[in-house]
Amino acid sequence: MISRIYEHYNGRALKKEYDFEGDLSFNEDYSKQFYRKSRNEIIDCFRIYSNNETKTHAISNSYFVGVDWIIEKKKAIYIQPKLNEYSEDETDYLQMLFSALKHEEVSKHTVELFEIKWDKPTIAITQQEDLLTPLLIVQFLTLVKQIVRKGLKKSYYKVENNLHSKVKGKVLVSQTIKQNLVKNKPLRTFCSYDEFGFNGLENRLLKKALSFVERYLPTIKNLQTDDYTAEIFNYINPAFQFVSEEVSLYDVNNTKTNVFYKEYKEAIHLAKLILKRFGYNVSNIQEKTINTPPFWIDMSKLFELYVYGKLKERFPLKNDVKYLFKTNYQELDFIIDSKLENYQMVVDAKYKPQYKDGNINKEDIRQVSGYARMKSVYKELHKENNYNQVIDCLIIYSDQGAGRKDFANVNFREETEDNYVQFYKIGIELPTLIVNNHTKKSL
Repeated sequence: MISRIYEHYNGRALKKEYDFEGDLSFNEDYSKQFYRKSRNEIIDCFRIYSNNETKTHAISNSYFVGVDWIIEKKKAIYIQPKLNEYSEDETDYLQMLFSALKHEEVSKHTVELFEIKWDKPTIAITQQEDLLTPLLIVQFLTLVKQIVRKGLKKSYYKVENNLHSKVKGKVLVSQTIKQNLVKNKPLRTFCSYDEFGFNGLENRLLKKALSFVERYLPTIKNLQTDDYTAEIFNYINPAFQFVSEEVSLYDVNNTKTNVFYKEYKEAIHLAKLILKRFGYNVSNIQEKTINTPPFWIDMSKLFELYVYGKLKERFPLKNDVKYLFKTNYQELDFIIDSKLENYQMVVDAKYKPQYKDGNINKEDIRQVSGYARMKSVYKELHKENNYNQVIDCLIIYSDQGAGRKDFANVNFREETEDNYVQFYKIGIELPTLIVNNHTKKSL
């Protein structure tokens, strides 16, 4: 991943990367941070090291992509999902998300995938540099598809109609006088009443966001998902045939969801973000330059979800793969417990490009080994009466030279970590975007 510093006032990227000159008015090192609530971690999105003597600064990246202010309204930083500093090719983070969200269990764990700073001034970027909106849309479409599969929920909603020769609910006196009595229509009465059906506020909000998404998708030049989007819209649209997309800004800001409809809760949240992202104006979709709030996407979290999806493909039985197992104020990435394939392993996913040669950091080895020695893990694997048995440990890391894009028919015990007992490792390739003459092709 390569950092580029943007002079916000003219949109020009400095040619020097990682190191750049200029007085940023820093007297000491500077960083922007991301808070992971689930693990109670504070992580640097990036850090700038300042040399006051030479007036130069060096950037250190973490595993986040996005855009943020360094000096508010003057200088911003934009970090791309690069594979490495020597290549223009990019990690196809959207394909990673598509792959992960094929599994319904994965969609429950996307809450901490990104952070949007709505309270900060917006930053001007090109539509091609917009990493946030496509991510929101991929999540939104996946959730709406799950909702349609289970069936849209019915609810009571207000209806106003000019009824003939009858009265229903509450009579709207002012409208009845203006629209009927003044125009010599004495048999008509404007009424407000409740109806029960699919045209409730929540479904209308989803329909409104879907209309924005449908207009936006053709503008994503690097997203090779024509078949996917055609399939998902053909699946979704019939369910919303009799749902209106008439929603007021007040309705958007004050919609509440029933806690018993978990998919609705997250889908409504994403629908609001999408509408807010476009300023509630569909014409903004066509703009080549957009103003985005600062945002960060956690690529290490996305890698975890990607690995989770691949593990679910290999071990499809329920409870064969447990994600984010919590114990003793700690959280393990995965526990594999497959009786069918005789695997019982503590697994950690590491999004660290330096692991491409299979050289695993000793601290990571100690961390995973420590997890595998916890009594609660032995209990989870039904080994509480056999503490003398060593539990297998596995680290999965990203490696574009691994020669595998999934875990089908893989022996997880094949590649051992030297000097450690029953400690294994395996690399997996990530989908990439090959950048050539300003075009992008997904592999």
